[in-house]
Amino acid sequence: MMKPQVAADALRKSLEPARRDFTVADAAASSGLSLVDAEQGLHALVSEYRGHLRVTEEGEIVFRFPHGFSKPWETTDRLTAFFRSIGRGLEGAARFVVRAWVSIVLVGYVVIFVAILLAFAFSRSSDDRGNGRSGVWMYGLFRLLSEALFWTFHPFSPFYESTYAAARPIRGRRSWDQPEVPFYERVDRFFFGPKDPPRDPTESQRAVLAEIRAGKGRIGLADVMRVTGLPRETVDPMMSKLMLDYGGSVEVSEEGGIAYRFPALRKTVEQGETRRAQPIWTRREEVPPITGNPEGSDFLIGALNAFNLIASGVMILKGLTLERLIATFSNVPPDQIPAPGLPIVLGVVPFVFSLLLFLLPLGRLALRRRKIKAVQRENGRRAVLRAVLEGAKSGGVSDEELKHRYRVASGAEPTDEEITKQVVALGGDVDLARAGEGVRYRFQDLELEAKAVQAEREAASEEEAKVGKVIFSSED
Repeated sequence: MMKPQVAADALRKSLEPARRDFTVADAAASSGLSLVDAEQGLHALVSEYRGHLRVTEEGEIVFRFPHGFSKPWETTDRLTAFFRSIGRGLEGAARFVVRAWVSIVLVGYVVIFVAILLAFAFSRSSDDRGNGRSGVWMYGLFRLLSEALFWTFHPFSPFYESTYAAARPIRGRRSWDQPEVPFYERVDRFFFGPKDPPRDPTESQRAVLAEIRAGKGRIGLADVMRVTGLPRETVDPMMSKLMLDYGGSVEVSEEGGIAYRFPALRKTVEQGETRRAQPIWTRREEVPPITGNPEGSDFLIGALNAFNLIASGVMILKGLTLERLIATFSNVPPDQIPAPGLPIVLGVVPFVFSLLLFLLPLGRLALRRRKIKAVQRENGRRAVLRAVLEGAKSGGVSDEELKHRYRVASGAEPTDEEITKQVVALGGDVDLARAGEGVRYRFQDLELEAKAVQAEREAASEEEAKVGKVIFSSED
């Protein structure tokens, strides 16, 4: 038997590019390959060129390639990947700038501005000694500075980066169950939002394999959509690849239903039934939190940035350049103090950056409604998928039922266009035979598939799952 990829290369060279539909016999006659090799090659092409399988009234499988042997989506995918990489680069650079800005602004500039305030207070203390105002000013400033330092560097502060996960209780101090999040990470969350949790790229395939084993090595496209939530146009190429990787085959019932058979995946030494994978609608999409930080951390970060914004704004309004400040605190005669100017280091730089940092969370708040709608649509789509897969076996589902499921799952009212889009994507048509019961949709392909898969599972032999008696072991 020829390797599937070699057979695919032979078919690509011999089949007419202008055609879109091929039977196994067409492929074999055009290429000179055997029927087995031609079928394997067609499945490899389906996987590569995002093709689909169709069944005729005579039970013949037709391999359809909507785009021929071309990949028009590659340009879009490459552009998407390019812009995503650019976005990740910009985000990484921005996060780096923010982290650097934290060490400079939220700590350095706060200390600098407080020091300037203290210097002004000391310089004016002689004028206030007679009326007692000096003591009040100094007490307030020193208390402000001491509390800022305490809440910044004491062990329970969000600035403190140590973890207490492995700490033992000492003198009644409680230990922490989770590590303390470093302050710079909380700053990242405040300005950029929480990072998305990493996704397992093999999660969908593992779910499908678990479903295959739980279904006695037999599976249909509906089962794949049930556990992955993938659209139907993506499932066909995926199944063709799984057939090549795991020795599967396609079985067509007399009525034209398609079932996929993977007997080799049933072999196991475990006893009892294999658990089915959880359906996609049991995992709801959630809108990520705005920051993911405790309220106290967000307040502290916002307060520090606001302090720098206000202080730098005052420096600009007063024209307090470095030369003017040095002269003011050096007992220079008033007539020799430089005129007010535009402070760059202590004015423009912290003001602009602090203002831009506030625009980041405000921008995310402005876009939050779009994220909420996207999450609502996805949860609604999963609810519609559930209703269709459950109702297809019993002759279809009503439009009102789909809208109700969508509404409950998403919390939003679906439009007729949204329901129609989901129905068409799942291969549904209006059931004209039951028009008197209102608008109902029937999914004939899913009905035939469900019957074919059920028949295949009932006919599956339990001997397929047995590995046989052990006759040799390296332990002996």
